[in-house]
Amino acid sequence: MIRSDIIRGHLDSIVLRLIFEEDRYGYEISKEISSRTEHRFQIKEATLYAVFQRLEKKELIESYYGSFSNGGKRKYYRITSLGKAFLKETAVEWKETKEIIDLFMEGLD
Repeated sequence: MIRSDIIRGHLDSIVLRLIFEEDRYGYEISKEISSRTEHRFQIKEATLYAVFQRLEKKELIESYYGSFSNGGKRKYYRITSLGKAFLKETAVEWKETKEIIDLFMEGLD
C-alpha cells in the first residue's frame, strides 16, 4: 500500500487526467484509481470531493447532472479548456520531477 502523503500533492493531476479521458462521476473515479494502481492506492471519498471542489473553484473542471441511476442523478465532471492546459503543464512538471528524483533513487532496489 502506498502512503497517501506521497501522492497527495498529485491528486489534482490524477483526477484531471481521468476526467480528461472521459466525463466521470465520483465513485467511478475512485474505482478507476484503485483499479489502475492494482489496489495499492485508494482515495477516500472525502478527499476526492475536496479535490472536486478545488478543481471547480479553479475552473479546471465543471460538473453537471447525468441521467437517473439507482434512484438518483449522478454528478459528472468534465475538464475545461483551462483544465486541459493545466494538465499539460503538470505533466511536464511531473516528468522533470521524476527525472530529478530518479537521479537519487536509482540503484536502491
